[in-house]
Amino acid sequence: MSSHQTLKANKREESGSAAAKRLRRSGIVPGVVYGAAQRTYAVQVDAKEFSDLLREQSSDNFLVNLEIEGAQEKTKLAMVQAIQHDPLSGGVVHVDFHAVKADETVHANVPIELIGTAAGVKNGGVLDHQLHTIEIFCRPADLPEKLELNVENLGLGEASHVSDLTMPKGVETHMDADVVVVIVSEPRVVATAEEESAESGAAPAAPAPEAE
Repeated sequence: MSSHQTLKANKREESGSAAAKRLRRSGIVPGVVYGAAQRTYAVQVDAKEFSDLLREQSSDNFLVNLEIEGAQEKTKLAMVQAIQHDPLSGGVVHVDFHAVKADETVHANVPIELIGTAAGVKNGGVLDHQLHTIEIFCRPADLPEKLELNVENLGLGEASHVSDLTMPKGVETHMDADVVVVIVSEPRVVATAEEESAESGAAPAAPAPEAE
């Protein structure tokens, strides 16, 4: 199960794009806190502190103990629900925090990590990892950092599906069980020009004359 660390934040009074730009220039990331049992309000966090915390996570959805200076309720258990990144620099420009309770069901996208080398790959096949993350539903205490899938027994032409994933206790997904997670494909053979011409019924191109 995922562990959650403490992240310090401040209640944010200014709003609007101009104010957000000023914060980012000073090393601050604007954000918002919302939840079913509370009103939505704006916060801000230190950009470096948040980026360092993000690098330790397997996905963009993770739990934090949010310590909010200036808020009536100082500490909140919150899910990092959405992160906006700058398309050029990749830096974090905005964060959505979803305040949750211990008995509340949360949803998150967690990565699927493949374990082992597929038997079909050892025999020349190509591994195609099609589903990299999956949406799950659980209580905060049951949130896993990732789901693991052992692919060692996959032969040529064989696939593993969502139904093959082992969900930890208290965790479920609503995704179709038949969705392919990974498949081992036959190696693709590159046809020669003569073979392509024979298949199409066209005569092979004549070789270019040698220079005298």
